[in-house]
Amino acid sequence: MKKNKTKKEIVRMLLNQQLDEKDEEELMDLLINQPISVDVDKEDEETVKFKDRLADNLSKKAGSWGFILSFSLFLIFWILINTYMAKKIDPYPFILLNLFLSCLAALQAPIIMMSQNRAAEKDRMRSQNDYRTNLKSELLLEELHDHIEKIRINQEKIIELLKDKDR
Repeated sequence: MKKNKTKKEIVRMLLNQQLDEKDEEELMDLLINQPISVDVDKEDEETVKFKDRLADNLSKKAGSWGFILSFSLFLIFWILINTYMAKKIDPYPFILLNLFLSCLAALQAPIIMMSQNRAAEKDRMRSQNDYRTNLKSELLLEELHDHIEKIRINQEKIIELLKDKDR
């Protein structure tokens, strides 16, 4: 392996991808000269839309123990009322309740999926940010390693010169 690689060569080696010249130069500037850490949550808050916020809030509520317990109590209440009341709105086999539950499930599933897709996108952004940060750290460590190696070689030369002078 060649010792003194340029940053460009290291990036190309680490990425191991085919990039066009423009993308490669942008990546070089991004990795070497600019800070690359991004606060994914803050960036997401700036771009989130009302419908996304609504989907997140509904998913948060629908996936809570409070929702499960209150919905279970509602089901028990519905069954008790329609079993023991004189005037039954929805007698056994509770077809109206089944219709209601089916509609709820049909609406709730896509909303939860929308929220999960947003969370997956945020995870992808975090992963990409981590990769860039790690890549930049690796480049800087490689550069520091090269500097330390040069210092070590210079120190050895100085020690040799001092030994030769003492003889």
